[in-house]
Amino acid sequence: MKVNTRIFGEIEISEEKILNFPNGIIGFPDLTRFALVHDEEKGSDAGIRYMLSIDEPAFAMPVMDPLIVKPDYDPQVDDELLSVLGNLTPENIVVLVTVTVPSDLTKMTVNLQGPFVINSEERKAAQIIVDSNEYPVRFPIYDILKKGKDGE
Repeated sequence: MKVNTRIFGEIEISEEKILNFPNGIIGFPDLTRFALVHDEEKGSDAGIRYMLSIDEPAFAMPVMDPLIVKPDYDPQVDDELLSVLGNLTPENIVVLVTVTVPSDLTKMTVNLQGPFVINSEERKAAQIIVDSNEYPVRFPIYDILKKGKDGE
């Protein structure tokens, strides 16, 4: 399927790449189909990818693996919240968090309290709220990413 996006222009997305969010995402319950895309010039190893809405192609959120910036990230989640995802295993679970990229890049943050949990085999996903003060909504990442890029 061809999708005309605000960020990437017209791109081709195959049906087997579409993630289904049965309950939508927080603030956008009607957006239920997404695809993970990345900037071809930077490659998929750049760390930041985009969760692109198939239902509303102008809507895309930057996302990343939380373990890049918080290696001990391991929120405890009620199994009931994950039941819509099917059988999750260490091999098929993917966790991503949204990235906020303001004009002042030194203030870049990730939301550790509202991760996306994806069953990559069944292509089902959900955004959950972690009920813990341990993981903030705005976790600063600029210095962490800079150190990683500088090889520290």
